[in-house]
Amino acid sequence: METMLRNVFQSLAKNPSANRMAKKYGLRFGAKRFVAGVTIEEAIQAVRQLNLDGRLATLDHLGEFISTREEALESLQMCLATLDAVHSSGVQSNLSLKLTSLGLDLDRQLCLDNMRQIVERARSYGNFVRIDMEDYSHCQPALDVYRELRQSFDNVGIVLQAYLFRTSEDVEQLNALHANLRLVKGAYKEPATVAFPAKEDVDANYRSIILQHLRNGNYTAIATHDETIVRFVKKTVSERGIPLEQFEFQMLYGICEDLQKRLVQEGYKVRVYVPYGRDWFGYNMRRLAERPANVWFVMKNLFR
Repeated sequence: METMLRNVFQSLAKNPSANRMAKKYGLRFGAKRFVAGVTIEEAIQAVRQLNLDGRLATLDHLGEFISTREEALESLQMCLATLDAVHSSGVQSNLSLKLTSLGLDLDRQLCLDNMRQIVERARSYGNFVRIDMEDYSHCQPALDVYRELRQSFDNVGIVLQAYLFRTSEDVEQLNALHANLRLVKGAYKEPATVAFPAKEDVDANYRSIILQHLRNGNYTAIATHDETIVRFVKKTVSERGIPLEQFEFQMLYGICEDLQKRLVQEGYKVRVYVPYGRDWFGYNMRRLAERPANVWFVMKNLFR
């Protein structure tokens, strides 16, 4: 049953028609638990609340399924506006984004030009931009854009996914750039030809690439809600004398808040991924696919 639900939610996450329908109804289907709001103002307020107890943030203006140059440029403006709002408000937050929302599938040069504007704006504010990883078909194109940006910018990082066979090699290749990486398990449905199908193999590879990147001496954002992984990281950094300044834990808005706060109290840096915007549907479906137990929470909200 759990596998069936996961497959259903992953399919819905990629459905443009379902996404368009969801826009008409605002934050429904339990989305308020995982999405900070629709407007920049709502998102900034959510970050301000996180900052009060020592948590940092990374803001993501959600956007998927764009099909025109105009939509890509609109996404560019929203990213710039988000950076402006972070700067003017004084909250502690980076920016996260997806390259497809900036035109990667339409015109690579358009996407690259948009990214240059965003990373330059962030640099002017002393801020940092994280490129989110999408499905496997976008992995190499995203890495290519990242490498090109790194020729001019130091304030940009990228995400790598532990469930892909290729990731250990990618970690090693990016060591030459001293890349700032967010390491995740992965939330997309991928074929067994490119990704580990078994959870235990994903977990093992996740531990391996965390250790690999830390051992290389590079900054590591460890994105997990798995307390087994958290304990592994604590033990690893303690035994190897890795400074707290070399890594951070990252978690999703609305998930494992008690764990987030406990880690802050223990002296670890914690950054919360805070999504906002009208294009919330795909993101919300992937969160449900990751944790089908949340379906009951969603059903209760539907009938309130």
